[in-house]
Amino acid sequence: MYLTLMYDYYGELLTPRQQEIMKLYFFHDLSLGEIAEKLDISRQGVYDHLHRSEDILRTYENKLQLVEKNRELRDFIENFTKEIKTEDLKKETKELVLSRLEELEDLI
Repeated sequence: MYLTLMYDYYGELLTPRQQEIMKLYFFHDLSLGEIAEKLDISRQGVYDHLHRSEDILRTYENKLQLVEKNRELRDFIENFTKEIKTEDLKKETKELVLSRLEELEDLI
């Protein structure tokens, strides 16, 4: 799953062929053989494309950390939301803070 998140962030930086193979494999759940047949390339060619693409995505994530930062932000929002729900605040204040947290989560 982590790889598909990296694809969401950095997939556009792959070549069109790499994008196509990644989509067929991870999102359409095709086997290497099925992809090879569909694209008229060898099974080994599909395998090589997938592994090169994975390496590229991991390199971007290692440098930019966008997936990790997103996970940390979501964790922070989740924990903060739990804290707000348990705090003894005025109902209006609590509703406002929770509403703002929902808006923030929608943005990410």
